[in-house]
Amino acid sequence: MEFIRKKAGGPDFERTQGLVAEWKGQALYLTFPSFTRTQAVAHLFSTRLGGVSEGIFSSMNLSYTRGDKKEAVDENFRRIADILGSSPERFVCSDQTHTTNIRKVTEADCGKGVVIPKDYQDVDGLVTDRAGIVLATFFADCVPLYFLDVRRRVIGLAHSGWRGTAGRIGKKMIDIMTADYGCKKEDIIAAIGPSICADCYEVSEDVAAQFEAEFGNTVLCAGKQSGKYQLDLWKANEAVLLQAGLTPAQIEVTDICTCCNPSLLFSHRASKGKRGNLGAFLMLK
Repeated sequence: MEFIRKKAGGPDFERTQGLVAEWKGQALYLTFPSFTRTQAVAHLFSTRLGGVSEGIFSSMNLSYTRGDKKEAVDENFRRIADILGSSPERFVCSDQTHTTNIRKVTEADCGKGVVIPKDYQDVDGLVTDRAGIVLATFFADCVPLYFLDVRRRVIGLAHSGWRGTAGRIGKKMIDIMTADYGCKKEDIIAAIGPSICADCYEVSEDVAAQFEAEFGNTVLCAGKQSGKYQLDLWKANEAVLLQAGLTPAQIEVTDICTCCNPSLLFSHRASKGKRGNLGAFLMLK
């Protein structure tokens, strides 16, 4: 299987690293070289392949809320857990509503969103310093953000759509890691995961105006239709992380667009909403 790969920010953008595609059985998943090299975490970004869901959810759907069979989603989570060397009872899931709210996860949260109900709402980011807990966030075009401090052993995951990006959820994660967990910015690495690319992501003038106010014209270009603009969420999130105090060497940027790869990745825009969810997963070993 070959992914269509793109670079953020045009041909002069040099920080795209190239995710690694890996297989376990029939399951295809993606990993970041910078995170793998640390040997401190298990992590992945799922694809559509290797699950048991059918129809528009085929086959590795990781959402219980889009109409798929519960037993199929249960089995899909079990397969992801097996890849990570964990179990569904160790997962903690977000409750995404395009906020910038981040939950500090403890052992008491284990299983929430998979084997037991969540007792929280409006959570688009998760952070923990507890080994063996699998943080899980979900996607079908929005931007997954991964964070790791190897020295302090702290991890974070965030869901960053256009609202989360404009609200700088990436900066908020770094602020929580430094203020609440004692992390130093120079010890944090981050990754911007598979999501919709600028060529595929056309937004209205009111959305474009918010990004121009936050980032100038560096993340926008004229759209394919009058009154529309192409928005580069990869570059915008990279700008958020740089302005939050990370250096270019600490940030790995995706080269894979969900909308350009609809047979391998779920895309809300490509499918016109008829789809399942991908998952981002991160666990301290």
